[in-house]
Amino acid sequence: MLGGGGLVAANVYASATENWGDGSGANGTGRVLSAGMATIDCPDVGSRLTAVPDPARPDVDRQLALLDGQTAAAYRQLQQAAQSAGQDPGSVDGTIMNPLKEKRATAIGRISDALDRAGERPQGLDALAACTLRPGGDGVGNGDQATATGSAANTATPTQSAQQNGTGQGGNGPVVSDYAEITSVPPDTSNPPRQADASRGSFTSDCGVNANGLFNSDNVIVAPGVSNGAHHFHDYVGNQGNNAFASDDDLAKAGTSCADQGDKSSYYWPVLRLQNGTQERDAGSPGGGTEGNAGQIVTPRQVTLTFEGNPRGTVTAMPRLLRIITGDAKAFVNGPGNANASWSCTGYEDRQLKDKYPLCPAGSDVVRTFRFQSCWDGRNIDSANHRTHVAFTAPDGSCPAGFRAIPQLVQRLVYDVRAPSLKDGGRTVPLFAVDSFPEQLHKPVTDHGDFINVFDDALMREMVDCINSGRTCGPDGDGSGTTATPTASSGADPTAAPGDGTTEQPGAPATSAPAPAPPAAQPSAEPRTDATITPDRTSGPTHAGQQDHATVPSHPAQQDHVVKRDHPQHRAAQQHRPTDSAPPTPSPTPSTQSPEPTRSTQSAPARPTAAGSVPPAAAQPPPQGTQGALAETGAHLWPAALGTLFALSGLIMLLRARRLRY
Repeated sequence: MLGGGGLVAANVYASATENWGDGSGANGTGRVLSAGMATIDCPDVGSRLTAVPDPARPDVDRQLALLDGQTAAAYRQLQQAAQSAGQDPGSVDGTIMNPLKEKRATAIGRISDALDRAGERPQGLDALAACTLRPGGDGVGNGDQATATGSAANTATPTQSAQQNGTGQGGNGPVVSDYAEITSVPPDTSNPPRQADASRGSFTSDCGVNANGLFNSDNVIVAPGVSNGAHHFHDYVGNQGNNAFASDDDLAKAGTSCADQGDKSSYYWPVLRLQNGTQERDAGSPGGGTEGNAGQIVTPRQVTLTFEGNPRGTVTAMPRLLRIITGDAKAFVNGPGNANASWSCTGYEDRQLKDKYPLCPAGSDVVRTFRFQSCWDGRNIDSANHRTHVAFTAPDGSCPAGFRAIPQLVQRLVYDVRAPSLKDGGRTVPLFAVDSFPEQLHKPVTDHGDFINVFDDALMREMVDCINSGRTCGPDGDGSGTTATPTASSGADPTAAPGDGTTEQPGAPATSAPAPAPPAAQPSAEPRTDATITPDRTSGPTHAGQQDHATVPSHPAQQDHVVKRDHPQHRAAQQHRPTDSAPPTPSPTPSTQSPEPTRSTQSAPARPTAAGSVPPAAAQPPPQGTQGALAETGAHLWPAALGTLFALSGLIMLLRARRLRY
């Protein structure tokens, strides 16, 4: 039980930083300013719920997901209306906004009824039904982008027109005003002072870069049991069984992409895409192209998962199955109160952007960083709004009253993407952006990360001990505390030179175990009826490093829109890995920690050989006894032996003939 129903006017302990908004584009009302396109602004009902009794949770979760779907559908109507010539602006209220209000009122009423049946009926929810239409700003890009004119504009397809106008491949962003030069951002040197009792150690888990391409548009934390609950696609590393229908038991039994099989935690975040015209396999699917999330999905060059200590004292173990969301996927309309996006470039990570994508100098890569909440209330693994059970530390590193310090997860994602060409709206060098809810317009402020703790108890104890004792532990740490700065595969030095840490190919490091496939479906699972990804990919522009995808459902009995990708760079990394540094081939016998997947893969295309897997037949050494073995040696010796025998026989006959003559 998470408590009784109720409302809060603001999210408690949710602010990621006291300085958010410096140059952020937030106005005096606390809302992030729009730029370029109109959108629909609906109050976020889920963030207003302080607690939901357990009996009411399934109904409340379904209705909250329905509200998100209603807003997304209304935004698509708004896009279509904007494209219609001669559309009367006043008709939007009658055809879109008023019907949306009625639908939301019905869903909100059901939420109130569910809470009433389980406890106390909340007050004030009805006032959240109405949404507002937020007009666009000063055009799509401060006047810098090129726009199609004349006959070219009349013959362009909607996708082409959107890209020419600098509004992204899906027509709902990003716009050129969403980007800023990282060199124009002043360095931030503020860090809380470390006290004598500070926990100075760190623990790194190496879980790969999702080179095997595990994606879906679910969010089991916010919308459990709801297909396409996120309305945008996520990258997943770590736990390989995460989808909308995954139970706690499913997560515990699933495989993991982490090098240490004791870490089955789920780490996920919105995918990053290049707006280059590529049609991914989700181009016609909910959460993908039909909701404005279009373009080529980019695999991170590097993913770092580091757990750090507290500047004031020791940390305590995270409870198993603790859920944490950092950032706000709806921050564009909700305002920056829960936003926690951090964008930067390698070599400039002392400079962070909150609501702009960074334009990195040549040789520098784009970096996304998520610093998760590191204070826990000591009781709950989740809360009704998925926020109030955890908190950020104060500027001095202290936790709120009643909260205790836990290891702070810091996710660092590095991408090899070039700075887009803003003057022509990304036509020469494409724009890049994260997936988002369609009405959030791919704004960088909406970036967010999700984490579910599925560490086994022994490894969690090891983590806490490493952090509290000041040691550096993980795949590249020796556990002695002598490695002060994480290395390229397990962390990053914010002051490294531009381009540092870019030599890793997006395949698992030599010490990583191969990522197992998701487990088989539970017999009782209901089949999914949302979109499935088509097996054939529509042609698009060819780019270096472009990925080829194959559809692999997360569960055979549930048509889960999970995409498996054969990454050419990962393939090259496997082919050219030095043999002296390759790990020993693990036994194919399944272990208790990483069960062998039972899902059929007969229809899946061939994938690159991962470390520890069986190479293709052409690459396997021939069996012993067919080349250079004893059988072959004997085959070459028997003619010589026969010749020797004939020679001896001839010699004997010659000697006998001579004896007879004399």
